[in-house]
Amino acid sequence: MDAVTAWLDRFDAFTQDPQAMQLGFAALLGLAVFALMVALMLLVIGLSDPLRRRLQHLEASAGTAAGNGMAEAGGVVQWLGPMGEKLVPGKEEVRSRIATELRHAGKRSPSAVSLFYGIRLLLAVVPPLLLLLLLPLVRIPSAIAILLVIFVAIFGYLLPRFWLERAIKRRTTLLRRGLPDALDLLVVCSEAGLGLGAAIQRVARDLEVSHPELADELHLFGMQTRAGMDNKTALRDLEERTGVEDIRGLVTTLLQSMRFGTSIAMTLRLFAVELRDKRTQEAEEKAAKVSTKMLFPLIFCVFPSFFVVALGPPLLGAAAALAGR
Repeated sequence: MDAVTAWLDRFDAFTQDPQAMQLGFAALLGLAVFALMVALMLLVIGLSDPLRRRLQHLEASAGTAAGNGMAEAGGVVQWLGPMGEKLVPGKEEVRSRIATELRHAGKRSPSAVSLFYGIRLLLAVVPPLLLLLLLPLVRIPSAIAILLVIFVAIFGYLLPRFWLERAIKRRTTLLRRGLPDALDLLVVCSEAGLGLGAAIQRVARDLEVSHPELADELHLFGMQTRAGMDNKTALRDLEERTGVEDIRGLVTTLLQSMRFGTSIAMTLRLFAVELRDKRTQEAEEKAAKVSTKMLFPLIFCVFPSFFVVALGPPLLGAAAALAGR
């Protein structure tokens, strides 16, 4: 009863405040407009069409079966995917760039682009509306409330972009870490007499536990070659799909070896040596930068405390002696 009484008191205070009433009315009006827009959008795109729903379910099942890691629940895809299709940019360059970045992040589903923009719309609209509904319960000035709502909307719109850049960076790092082990295994398999396709499939099976991201890319390469794609096209797709500089160099080296008819095993061994030298140089470069990076913590954090401990007692003694004199 105390909670109900407190809630009724808040509601009475809210109804007596003109600014709070205006803000609440604006929030309800915005919610109504948003619900109307969603209803019209769902009506236009024909979400209730059973054929369209069946096709979207098959696409989601195919993306899950491919193991691309896309967290696509059926209901979320059926709702956010069609909403995002209306927000996808009309320029082919922009769509291609977003699709390429999503592939670099490991999202290879056909509906990845539309789902990305659907999530953007969801995060840009729903949190501000929830904030508008909660603001009448908190007494803050209207100007600050409007700025807060705008900030939440902008942050929700930019959040998927930040996540995409972070996902690309993380996946690139994981692929680069697994490439030296994959090269060593490829050299062993090639020198044992296996062809390039069979060697890559064998390496993909061996790397499933230690480097699952790289193993997934190599498995996809094997499926493409088994489906009839030639090795050169599959290697080019591997290069574009990952976007890793080291893998791009490996693909270029293998294509040159196929073009000139040189030994693939020797080519892989030479590239592995070059990759080790490159990694050693990167490690030496980072080690050389450590002294410069440690300069600022030493000056602003370590030296002041050292001076206080080392020179504090003599200074206090000198101050006491001067005061006594």
